[in-house]
Amino acid sequence: MPFFNFVVPDNFSGTERLDKYVSSLPDGLNRSKLKSGVNEILVNGKKGKLSQKVKAKDQINIEWEDNIPDNIDPEDIPLEIVYEDEDVTVVSKAQGMVTHPACGNWNGTLVNALLYHWGRESVDQIKTGDTKDILQRRRPGIVHRLDKDTSGLIITAKNPEAEEWLHNQFMDKRSMQKEYICIVCGKPKENAGVIKTQIIRDPKNRKKFKAVTGTSEGKTAVSIYHVISTYGNYSLVRVRIKTGRTHQIRVHMRYLNCPILGDVIYNSPDKKFPKATLMLHSYKMKIRLPGQKELTSFRTKTPERFLEVEKKLKKIYGKR
Repeated sequence: MPFFNFVVPDNFSGTERLDKYVSSLPDGLNRSKLKSGVNEILVNGKKGKLSQKVKAKDQINIEWEDNIPDNIDPEDIPLEIVYEDEDVTVVSKAQGMVTHPACGNWNGTLVNALLYHWGRESVDQIKTGDTKDILQRRRPGIVHRLDKDTSGLIITAKNPEAEEWLHNQFMDKRSMQKEYICIVCGKPKENAGVIKTQIIRDPKNRKKFKAVTGTSEGKTAVSIYHVISTYGNYSLVRVRIKTGRTHQIRVHMRYLNCPILGDVIYNSPDKKFPKATLMLHSYKMKIRLPGQKELTSFRTKTPERFLEVEKKLKKIYGKR
């Protein structure tokens, strides 16, 4: 993917928006390309917006995609449907599947599979106009997401009314619960606890985030964890998230010095499990479905990759 990096001069004293400033540079990007093709904007190492004002000495890093497709097509990709009605489809997403089309992943996503499952036509993509409208057309029915290598429950909306309803549920975390299981390298000092930190972009690696305390930077992240069992220097942990930050559980487990097994970003390869993939699974969700007053609970089975690792751990260490 192309990158555009620059530093605002020391003597800059204007009040321009970021997109307008970038488009004014001799080798800059026009505003149309910025709206339609930007994958990520970092300002001084933190996530930025096209609308924010630039100031002297700002370090700007922009990643964008040139080859945006004209439409998002339905694709016949098998899905594990957990629940479905006229408003929603609950899927247990396979590990390795991207949630929605984006730069570098324009097909083979959950959205492509859902369009086929719902019997929908291709969704025409727009490349100019309001940024919100551009992104919304890439994510029909998507109200939350899971990382590519995280498996498990994800709820999707089949109509605009359901999408708005679910969006409100995710905004108000009191009306829903999401729980995960993970296998980590290490054992937390406490068998259960609450992790509350700020999460910021790692200034040394733009692909990573880090948990910090004692600062107002970043966004507040809260995770509640409980150790289910331990096997030597490995633990099976249940985590309920109170916020939904990018990489939250992965970052918080690393913060406890117990990085998730198979996490290529926040952990090192494990000698006992060199081929392990990310051991993180969204296994339980409680949410109010459209028009309902009570919470509905959904649960998935434990993935085969978890069972295989646990079997080996029990054989080596037994269970505690």
